[in-house]
Amino acid sequence: MKYSGTTEQDIARAASDEQAMEHLVAKHEGFILRCASQAAHRPVTRQDDEWSAALAAFVQAVKAYRPGKGSFWGFAQMVIYRRIADRYRSAARFSAEIPAAPSVFESGPLEDSDQPQLQAAVSRRLAACSDSPCLSEEIDEIDAANLTLARYGFDFFSLVSCSPKAEKTKAACAAAVNCLLDTPALLAEMRLGKTLPAKSIEKISGVPRKILERHRRYIIAAEILSGEYPSIARYLRYIREGKDR
Repeated sequence: MKYSGTTEQDIARAASDEQAMEHLVAKHEGFILRCASQAAHRPVTRQDDEWSAALAAFVQAVKAYRPGKGSFWGFAQMVIYRRIADRYRSAARFSAEIPAAPSVFESGPLEDSDQPQLQAAVSRRLAACSDSPCLSEEIDEIDAANLTLARYGFDFFSLVSCSPKAEKTKAACAAAVNCLLDTPALLAEMRLGKTLPAKSIEKISGVPRKILERHRRYIIAAEILSGEYPSIARYLRYIREGKDR
């Protein structure tokens, strides 16, 4: 995300100047509410507890951010997500009557819809479970995945909005993802150049360049499926499996 009129210098100034911080928060209240709503999977207003958590997280992000270390907005989104996730985990300790829904991990491929279902699955998982090593592992992986995907210019949750709709396109994208995962040299090339090696993938897989370019983010999700994020890879297994659908 890019927000015109706000520079890294503005963010650095806000970290040490209370008035500048107030101005920055007021200017980007919409961003903070949007991130809080995404993490809570429901509309969040200034009257909700999530607003306070998101506001504190945004201020924390401003103070912790270091210029040149990637996008501030992606970093702030991650900090807000984690603060709200921590809040849900704390609340869950006192809500033993809330059961975990096995369908979160056992459901089939995500269907097209106006609702961000990947995000919904993660949010339900956070709200339904108590504080456990397994859950902490998932949150850590999402944080790490966001940092990894930020190098390509997007984040974990944006994978839903860029998913192809047509079955034929899904199958073509799955073929491209499998091409990356099954060809270590290509995956290494992508990581080194921080861009999709479309020409090489087209040559090996036969997937048209137009599809590769249009669904670049979706295909780059191979990063998450490569084995380094075992917990959250389960949310995205439909991408690799799409080849056989």
